[in-house]
Amino acid sequence: MMQATQKAHEGWLPRGYELSVLLLLGLAYGFAYFDRMAMTFLGPAVQADMGLSNEQVAWLGSGLSLTWALGAYFVGRWSDLIGRRKPFLLAALVIFSFCSVMSGLAWSFGSLLAARVVMGAAEGPFLPICLAIMVAASAESRKGLNAGVVQNVFGSIIGTALAPLVLVAIATAYDWRLAFMLAGVPGLILAVLIWRYVKEPDLPPPPVEVQASGFGARVGRELREAGSLLTTRNIWLSAVVSICAVGSVVVGSIFMPLYMDGPLGIEPAVWSRIMSAVGFAPAVGAVSAGLLSERVGRKPALVLFCLLMTLAPAGLLWLDGGPAVLAALLFVSWMGLGSFPLFMGVIPAETLGRARAATAMGAVVAVGEIFGGFALPPMTGRLADSYSLDVTLYVQLGLAALAGLVALGVAETNQRVLARRSGEPG
Repeated sequence: MMQATQKAHEGWLPRGYELSVLLLLGLAYGFAYFDRMAMTFLGPAVQADMGLSNEQVAWLGSGLSLTWALGAYFVGRWSDLIGRRKPFLLAALVIFSFCSVMSGLAWSFGSLLAARVVMGAAEGPFLPICLAIMVAASAESRKGLNAGVVQNVFGSIIGTALAPLVLVAIATAYDWRLAFMLAGVPGLILAVLIWRYVKEPDLPPPPVEVQASGFGARVGRELREAGSLLTTRNIWLSAVVSICAVGSVVVGSIFMPLYMDGPLGIEPAVWSRIMSAVGFAPAVGAVSAGLLSERVGRKPALVLFCLLMTLAPAGLLWLDGGPAVLAALLFVSWMGLGSFPLFMGVIPAETLGRARAATAMGAVVAVGEIFGGFALPPMTGRLADSYSLDVTLYVQLGLAALAGLVALGVAETNQRVLARRSGEPG
């Protein structure tokens, strides 16, 4: 019976269409992440040119994280309420591409911060809606794998492997402003392709009371919905994991290049190649974590890959080796980002179902970005200004370890693994 259901689902949307959606959404998210990570790789050049402190550099990342969080939840919730995905995706592509151009035109810290803040509001709902479309277009046996490919294969190859090579090269040959402006072009092209080739997912219509309710009823409903999410075990645990993992990655993304460029004394051409090589690691991690989660369960894969993230700061702090050794250790550690599609996408969606998928994913992303991506980096930057950049790596290490410990409490959601454990057929 389960096999028949799976075949019926696979026949519902052709395999060719599933691959097309995977390619287009993967490229779109990859260049969205490219735009977000541009500040990471251009940070040393921007800091030197504009005379910014470590805390100000951190605010450029954390300000984007705050609006990313708010956009992820509220726009994701709006998408669920009206039962539409595609219009939000297209609007996000156009807005964040424009904001990348405006980052290159910034004339002060305040104008650059404003461009990054607006970019975060557009990019925040992008991932939950991307994953919601991808899950709806995927066969049951490929949901975890496809979510990981969209978020971490394309995201890592384009956003963290290609970005440092391209952006640092442009900034070195010309300047950092041109690098920001060119980073916004691919998103506009992909908006046209997605408008043409990606279908609106077939979702159940919103309830009649949602369509006809007034403002007071809508506020009450949203409060009840938020309460419902927070009392669901897997959602609040995924949210805590999100705080720790997002905080670890955002702090690491902001300060690792500054640490290599400063205390370690590594030349920009060398550390940009290290970061480029490490940028492929989340792609390997996403596929590995996705496949492992299909075979042994979401929870074991989540715990393992969260704990891998502790290796990068530990290596920078205590490893006495050359660039090649450092790159190898950072590569293994950054494979831990393969955990993100699990706690941000697959586990929330499997816990609450397709109709509430974007809301669930958006809530986990929002909590992680607000408390992990927004609140922690400026405080860490201030500590670095007062003491040393070593502090940033200790914060990164502790957050990654805590993410792995919290993940131990997540309940398994892979139904095929649960059925196998209970001895049921299929």
